[in-house]
Amino acid sequence: MVLEQSESNPSPDRAPAVVAEGDRARAGISEDLAAGLFLIALGAIAGWQGAHLPIGSPRQIGPGLLPCALAVLTGLAGLALVLRSLRQKNGVQLGRWGLRGPVFVLGAAVFFGLTIRSIGLVVAGPGVVLIAVLASPERRWREALIFALSMTLFCVVIFKLLLQLPIPLLPILIGF
Repeated sequence: MVLEQSESNPSPDRAPAVVAEGDRARAGISEDLAAGLFLIALGAIAGWQGAHLPIGSPRQIGPGLLPCALAVLTGLAGLALVLRSLRQKNGVQLGRWGLRGPVFVLGAAVFFGLTIRSIGLVVAGPGVVLIAVLASPERRWREALIFALSMTLFCVVIFKLLLQLPIPLLPILIGF
C-alpha cells in the first residue's frame, strides 16, 4: 500500500488516499478531474443564468458580455483540468473532505449579506474576516484582527469615500 498526499497542500483536515501499487488508475477520481468537472458545471450554470442578458456588439458592449465570457473561460479551464487528469496516471486521488472550511467561509459570506445594511460596514467587515478565519485550524487571531481592521479601512476608503456608494458605515451614527 502507498500513502499519497499532495506536497503542495498538506492539510490536517484532509485524509491522504490509500492506494495499492497496482491499482493507481482504478483507485478513484483524481483531484484534477473533480475540480475540472466542478468548473465545467459552474461555467454551465453561470452561462445558463446569464443567457437572458444581451451581449451587445463590439461598438456597444451589453451587460451579458462579461458573465458570458467568464462562464466560457471557467468552462474551458475545467475542460483543461479534465484533459490533464485523463493524461496523468499517478494523480493525487480525491480524499475525504473536511466541512470546517466550506461551512465557515460560506457562513462569513452569509453573515456579511445579512448584516451589511443593519449594522454597517464598520462592524460587518471585520466580522466576515473573523468568522472566515475559523475555517483554518491554524488560527492567528492577532494577524486576523489586524487584517480585518485594515481591510475594513480599505473598503471604507474605496467604496464610501472614493466611489461614494450608499453603503452604511455604522447606522447608529446618523448620516454615516
